[in-house]
Amino acid sequence: MSIPSEPNPDLLEPVKVALTPQQRFNDYLQSRSMRNTEQRRSVLDCVFKQHDHFDAEQLLERLPAKGEPGHVSRPTVYRTLGEFVDAGLLRKFVLDGRSVYEHDYGYPQHDHLYCIKCEKLIEFQSEELLKLRDEVANSHQFQVRSHRLIISGVCQDCRKGRRRVRRKVDLI
Repeated sequence: MSIPSEPNPDLLEPVKVALTPQQRFNDYLQSRSMRNTEQRRSVLDCVFKQHDHFDAEQLLERLPAKGEPGHVSRPTVYRTLGEFVDAGLLRKFVLDGRSVYEHDYGYPQHDHLYCIKCEKLIEFQSEELLKLRDEVANSHQFQVRSHRLIISGVCQDCRKGRRRVRRKVDLI
C-alpha cells in the first residue's frame, strides 16, 4: 500500500530552522546519553532525502537490503522512527490502521485531504481554518498548542475514473 502525496510547493515553503535535522537529532541523542550510530544516521539521511509521507515498510524498501553495506534491521528502523517523533523531527499519524510519518521539523503547520480510493494525501494550509480553530479555542478558554486535520474523501482523479461513458442504450 503506497501513500502518494502531493505537496504544493507554492503553499508549503520550508520553515527556517536554526539546526539541520541531523544536528537536532544529535542534540536529542546527547540529551538522553544515547549514541548517534551509523544505522540512525543512515535512516535519518534516507528520511530527509525527500519530502513525502511514508510508513516503516516503505522506508525499509528504500534502505539497503539485508547483506548489503549500510543495511538497517527492521527493529532498528521502527525504534529510530519513534526516536525521530520524540525528537520533533517527524509527525506520526494513523491512516486506515497504518502508522504514517511526515516531516515536522522545518515544515509548516498544515492539514491533509486523504483519498480513500487511491490513498493520495494532499497537503494544504488555510488561514480561515486557523482563524476558526482559534475562535473555537478562545470561546472555550483553551490554549491551542497544535492541531491535526485529515479530511477523508475521494480525489478528483478517482472521481473522474469512476464515470462511465453514457451509451444510447443506457438512456432508454
